[in-house]
Amino acid sequence: MMYETDTNGIPLDLRLTLMESGQCFAWRYDVDSGRYGAVVSGCPVWLRSEGARLTVEGEADEAALRRYLALDEDYGSLLREDETLAAAMELLPGLRLLRQEPWDVLVMFLLSQNNNLRRIKRLCDGVSERYGRSFDTPFGPLYAIPAPEALAFLEPRALRELGAGYRAEYLVGTARRVCEGFPLESLGSMPYAEAHALLLRLPGVGDKVADCVQLFGCGCDEAFPVDVWVERLLRGWYGMEAASRAELAEKARRRFGPGAGIAQQFLFHAARTGLIKDRPTEG
Repeated sequence: MMYETDTNGIPLDLRLTLMESGQCFAWRYDVDSGRYGAVVSGCPVWLRSEGARLTVEGEADEAALRRYLALDEDYGSLLREDETLAAAMELLPGLRLLRQEPWDVLVMFLLSQNNNLRRIKRLCDGVSERYGRSFDTPFGPLYAIPAPEALAFLEPRALRELGAGYRAEYLVGTARRVCEGFPLESLGSMPYAEAHALLLRLPGVGDKVADCVQLFGCGCDEAFPVDVWVERLLRGWYGMEAASRAELAEKARRRFGPGAGIAQQFLFHAARTGLIKDRPTEG
C-alpha cells in the first residue's frame, strides 16, 4: 500500500528526526530509494518526504503514523520568552518528537546506557534481527523490536554475545517483569511521579531511562531526560544549580512547564551537535 499525507506545513527532516536525534534507534535508510524504513506499531513502513508531502509505503495506518511523527502537534507554545529554546527550534525546524510504543523505547534505552549513538544503533539492530519479528519488503527486510516474550526466557549470555554486556541482565529481567504483569501500557494515564516511581523498580532503569520511556513512549511531555549534554546546558546556559541530575530535571520541568520534554529534545540536539554554544538565556 502506498499513500501520501501532508506534513501540516512542517519541513519534516526524516534523517534528523528518525536517526540522528537520539530518540529512536530502529530506523534504517535505503540509499538506492532514498527511503527510511522501520516497523511502527507492528507494521513495516517506508517513508520519504518531499516538501510538505510525506510518501508512505507499507501497512501503517495514516492516523497512527501522523501521531507517531507528531504532525498535528503545534510546538509554538513552547517558546514563550526563552531565547535559547527559540534559537534551537529555529535552527531545527524539521525535528519532531516521536510518539513510540513504550516497550520499544524501554528496550532501546536500556541498551543505550553508556553507549554512543552509532553503537546503540548497531546493538539494537543486532538484537532485533536475532529475536524480533521480520518483514520482507520491496526495499529489504525490516525487523521489529523483540517482544517481551521473545526476551524473557533468554539466558543473559545470549544477549551478551551480541554486545549487550551488563545490559543483558537488565533487558532479560525487565522483559520478565513485563510478562509477569508490570503495567507498562498504563503508565501514560498515570501522573508523572507515579509512573516514574514504577519504572524505577525495573532492572537497570534509572531516572534518565525512566524519563525517556515516559517522554518518547508514554506521551508524558512533562518528562525531562537529563544526560551529560543536558546537564551541561542547564548549568551553563540556564545557570541551574543542583546536587543531582534528578534535581536538575525537576527544576527544568518547572521552568519549561507541560511541554518540558519537547523543549528538551530541541535543546539536547542543539547542545550535542554544537549548533548553539554557551549561549545563556536571559531571565
